[in-house]
Amino acid sequence: QVQLVESGGGLVQAGGSLSLSCAASGRLFNINVMGWYRQTAEKQRELVASITRSSSITYYPDSMKGRFTISKNNANNIIYLQNNSLKPEDTAVYFCKANDRGTGVDYWGKGTLVTVSS
Repeated sequence: QVQLVESGGGLVQAGGSLSLSCAASGRLFNINVMGWYRQTAEKQRELVASITRSSSITYYPDSMKGRFTISKNNANNIIYLQNNSLKPEDTAVYFCKANDRGTGVDYWGKGTLVTVSS
């Protein structure tokens, strides 16, 4: 089993910064790809960014490129998500996900709410 705990959400003014953390614990041997997703009541959960633990290869959907930065700290099994110019439409619950490449199982955190006020 893998446990993921997100932190860093809260209320931010438009134009402000976001810094989220996701701490992973448990059986991490087969965990390689980790990512951040977000979801609102109106939209399905969408990928914000992903990163590989082994080689730090990052991926951003076109809609997220240039706005978010994903990074990691393997020593502490933490991944981060940063944005330095938030918009009200970035308001969402942000989730951390880890994929076990051996079993194919996806593990999810419980999410952290980010609210961007205009």
